[in-house]
Amino acid sequence: MRENSTQDELESARPPHSGETPQDPLSRWIIPLGLPFAIVFVFVTLFTFYEVMMRYFFNSPTMWVHETTTAMTAICFAFGGVYCLASDRHIRVVLIYDALSPSLRKWVDVAISVVGFIACALMAWAASGLAYKALYAPDGRFRLETSGSAWNPPTPAIVKSFLFIMLCVMCVQFLLQTVRHLRRPGTATAERRPGATEESAGDV
Repeated sequence: MRENSTQDELESARPPHSGETPQDPLSRWIIPLGLPFAIVFVFVTLFTFYEVMMRYFFNSPTMWVHETTTAMTAICFAFGGVYCLASDRHIRVVLIYDALSPSLRKWVDVAISVVGFIACALMAWAASGLAYKALYAPDGRFRLETSGSAWNPPTPAIVKSFLFIMLCVMCVQFLLQTVRHLRRPGTATAERRPGATEESAGDV
């Protein structure tokens, strides 16, 4: 019984994770967008299949599939970071984390969120220059940067601008996470993991 209660204590001290439960008000707007972005990958697969058929069976390759699917995939991957933060489902290595006390875990989570904010802020600052150059000519005139291929779509401008926006959103998410972790009780008994029963909480 004591071993089970100790395990419950360790589990209950972790930040609450409940699948795709929104972590904050911003996440409630982000999570529903996951399905449309996931469907984009279906179209990427269909377009790629179409290109293979046209190129190798009909000797008539397209000039739009490669650039289109590359841009679509890049946009989806950029959104993936925002989605993982919103649903709190990013990959964790908890070998050291599980050995910490509940109060230390709280401050580790705060530190991770602060570091994440700084990293995303630096990347957003770098991406802002790329996005500006993709949207404006050196003389300040608005224009969309194109790929320079035979088809020449404005996919570089779209991808760079979208990446900058997603990095800005991630900055806000990390700030909200920092506030959430600071407000989280630092004791094992004050907070239970999702799905924990009253009996297991009482054992702690």
